[in-house]
Amino acid sequence: MFFVDVLETEGLGNRSYLAGGPRSAVAVDPPRDIDRVIAAAARRGVRITAVAETHVHNDYVTGGLELARLTGARYLVPAGAEVAYARVAVADGDAEPVDEGLELRAVATPGHTPHHTSYVLQEAGRAVAAFTGGSLLIGTVGRPDLVEPRLTEELARAQHASAHRLADELEDGVSVLPTHGFGSFCSSTASGGEHSTIGAEKAANPALVQDVETFVRELLAGLDDVPAYYAHMAPVNTGGPAPLDLTEPRRADAEEIARRLAAGEWVVDLRSRVAFAAGHVAGSVNFEVDGQLATYLAWMIPWGRPVTLLAHSADDLARAQRELARVGIDRPAAAAVGSPADWVADGDRPASFRRATFAELAAARRDGADVVVLDVRRDTERAHGWIGGSAHVPVHELHRRLDEVPPGTVWVHCAGGMRAAVAASVLDAAGREVVAVDDAFAAAAEAGLPLVQPSDDVAA
Repeated sequence: MFFVDVLETEGLGNRSYLAGGPRSAVAVDPPRDIDRVIAAAARRGVRITAVAETHVHNDYVTGGLELARLTGARYLVPAGAEVAYARVAVADGDAEPVDEGLELRAVATPGHTPHHTSYVLQEAGRAVAAFTGGSLLIGTVGRPDLVEPRLTEELARAQHASAHRLADELEDGVSVLPTHGFGSFCSSTASGGEHSTIGAEKAANPALVQDVETFVRELLAGLDDVPAYYAHMAPVNTGGPAPLDLTEPRRADAEEIARRLAAGEWVVDLRSRVAFAAGHVAGSVNFEVDGQLATYLAWMIPWGRPVTLLAHSADDLARAQRELARVGIDRPAAAAVGSPADWVADGDRPASFRRATFAELAAARRDGADVVVLDVRRDTERAHGWIGGSAHVPVHELHRRLDEVPPGTVWVHCAGGMRAAVAASVLDAAGREVVAVDDAFAAAAEAGLPLVQPSDDVAA
């Protein structure tokens, strides 16, 4: 009997897999923090004999090279991927033994990248699961625009063909096990669920129910923003990531925190947005450890800029350090644990700002207050409707476009509150008076705020 264990990396919206039999296993698209994979193998009592990459990843730093080195496993990387280290170059149709009666068969599925390869797990010669990486996802496919703009349409067409190849070659009951699609920006659209099969995808996946022209047109029209840090992931992964270092960062006192802020470095407060709004080090920014920390901090911070982490507890600090290392922010310059009372220099006081609901925003507007409404959702979200009269700067662009925010008290909102808190902290650090709307966007209409729909003949 075979097994497949799923390793979730929720902050990035990805999955890795450990699959095998009684004695040995293969790891597919492992995360950078490979201790999780090794622990999963230990729980199963199996040896990792192969590590397989479906493609050179654009959204995280792989742990594959280091995992193969530590375990002595064969490192399977698609032959078309140009990498700077020794590996087993995998071509279409190649088979890798996993355990007795169990093997991995490579299937070329270009589209997400030109060299993308899926792996079909076969038991006694019969396909039982397909590790589809960034090819066939649950209800969608991996986006084709991360490699080179000139290749985007060509790769979109390849995605359609690759999805059909998998559907044609595999039985309906074969499990579809993608790497992306659980919140990852590598997914072309939102994923449709947690589990799927080839048969289920045949019935609903646009790549399998639409003709190629319709599929390509709609796929390209629906592509979302690309996180800026993606530009740094493929070079790291092709060059060979360094081993992960999760040792505790050096602790900073209040004076050092002040010096780092004065030098233009980023000081990131990992506490909840509620705690941050109530009191924080002036100039620091808020990325909750319970939010999409790695995605949004890596998206916004100037690449290579030193970062100091402030956390409520050592556990939160360690968790954040692990998440950031997955996207190449390897070593915090310094860190501190405690509260603003510990982090604010003598003679200074913690800064703070208000939090509010959409109902309170509506009341402030009715009262004639000096209100600037700032929508920090992405373009694709705002396209479905927005608050009339609101300004719009996506949160990941705000730190570069602060001069575009109109004067006045800024009431900043997103879809649920997390990104509004990030944006509020950025505005607060820049000296603006700000109110963070910590509320679901659906409440805006309920509060009586005027909503503009895309069909309305009104400019955003």
